[in-house]
Parts: sequence; structure tokens; C-alpha cells
Amino acid sequence: MPYVVNVLVWVAMVAVWWVVLTFAVDMPAEYRLRHSTDGLRVEYERISERYDSLSLVLENVVRRDENVFRKLFESNPYNLSADEDNERITLHEGLMELSSDELLTILDERIKNAENVEHDIVDAHNELKYHLSNETLSINSVPAIQPVNNKQLTLLAAGKKPLINPFHRAMREHHGVDYLIPEGTAVFATADGKIKSLSEKNTSHGKAITIDHGNGYETSYSHLLDIRVRKGQEVKRGDIIALSGNSGLSFAPHLHYEVIYNDTRVDPVHYFFLELNPEEYQRIIRIALSSMQSFD
Repeated sequence: MPYVVNVLVWVAMVAVWWVVLTFAVDMPAEYRLRHSTDGLRVEYERISERYDSLSLVLENVVRRDENVFRKLFESNPYNLSADEDNERITLHEGLMELSSDELLTILDERIKNAENVEHDIVDAHNELKYHLSNETLSINSVPAIQPVNNKQLTLLAAGKKPLINPFHRAMREHHGVDYLIPEGTAVFATADGKIKSLSEKNTSHGKAITIDHGNGYETSYSHLLDIRVRKGQEVKRGDIIALSGNSGLSFAPHLHYEVIYNDTRVDPVHYFFLELNPEEYQRIIRIALSSMQSFD
């Protein structure tokens, strides 16, 4: 009997020793497996800390940009994608609730509308070809580009609509568009034409240029720093005619640009078609609509 007890005790001790070795001491293979991800874990923690730091910096930059926007334009910053995302979600949810027959009806209506739009475009194209063939209209004489380098579409600050006048602090009709640009920025002629008038006087428009493009089109450029053309001079689209400034009744350095057709000031945003694709056109329309304050 004592022999059996001794055996059981030894067996128990061996089992306890095996458990201790198993859980307390790693074998070489176990050690390699257990510590193979230590380096990755350290690197992940380092990247996470770096990401948190960058996120904080980015958030501060965004808040600073929003504060500058509010102080400068006296309006909340616009988000060009949020509204479009919400519209897509709403449209998708609405379409999911429709039956197949209703979807086919909507599709037929949209096809008919597209055919009507195509018909109108063809008519407009044929009319344009007629005018060009009869030399009554030169496409080079139609304002068709922006008067400054604005490929990123971020410089447009105000459009043609009622805006808060910075001097009268009241809503006033604003004609043309304002580009918020540093003094000395190159200003381009937006179409071929002849310099109709120059203003070197310190009037409300400051130093200004008016170009006659013929066929009822004129363009004007105000609050300039320096004029690089003379009255009666012929200019081509893209020629540098002046440097932007802050002359006249101007709240901040900017260029005020107008398009006049048959003695009526029209919205210049619709005359950037040589530069903008449909998506960019929609974006610049929304930027102009979001503006609340003019600069002159």
C-alpha cells in the first residue's frame, strides 16, 4: 500500500511539474510563435499614435480654415460632397421602394427628356454653324475662359446675385463674379476683342478695363493694380491685360469680372465653357451660390 501511495505522489508531482513547464516555460518553437508578432504590435502602436497625431493636426487645420471662412465670408463653410451624397442616398432609397412598372415609367420619361435635350443641342449646334458660316459670329469673340488661373476652382468668392455689401452691411445686387487673389496676379482677356475703355481714376471700380468683343459682347475687369494695355488695342483670348489689385472701393485684394451681352450684365459663370467639364461647371455653380458677401 505505501508503494502505491508513493507512486501516486510521484505521478502527481510529475503532472504538476509538466503543467508548470507547459504554462510557465516556452519551448523554442512556442517562444518563436508567441513573440513573432511583437514587432508588428510595436509598429502598429507607433503608427496608431502617429495617425492620432495627424488626425488632431488635420482637425485643427479644418477648424482654422472654417474660422477664416466665417470671418471672411460671414457664412458657414460649404461642403461640396455632403449634399450630393445625401441626394444619392435619398434617391437610392426612393428607387428601392418602387415597383418594376414604376421604374420602367421613370426610365421612359428620362429617355424622352434626354431625347428632347439632345434635339435642343443639335438645333443649337446647327444654329451656331449657321452663324459661323455666315461670319456673323466668331467663337473667339465669345468670352469662354476665366480671367485668372483658377484650375482648382477655389478662388471664386462671390457670384452674380444679391450679396452682403462689405461697406453698407446690407444686401445689394452684385453683378459679375469676384476672384479672391493676391495683388499682382495676371489677368487675362477672356476673348478676342478691342480695348474699349480704361479707367485710371480712383473711382469705386478703381483701375478698370472694358473690352469690346463685338457681336454684343463686352467684358470688364475692375480693382486692378496695373494696366498692361492701351485704349483701342487689339487683344486675343489669353493675353495678359493687367495685374489684379485692390484699387477703388474694394474690401480685399480681388478681381471683379463682368460679362455684358447686348448691354445686359449676365452671369459670367456660364461663360467658362472652354475650361470646365460638366462636373467642374456644377461645382463652380455651387461655390458661387454658397457665397454670401461681395468684396466691392
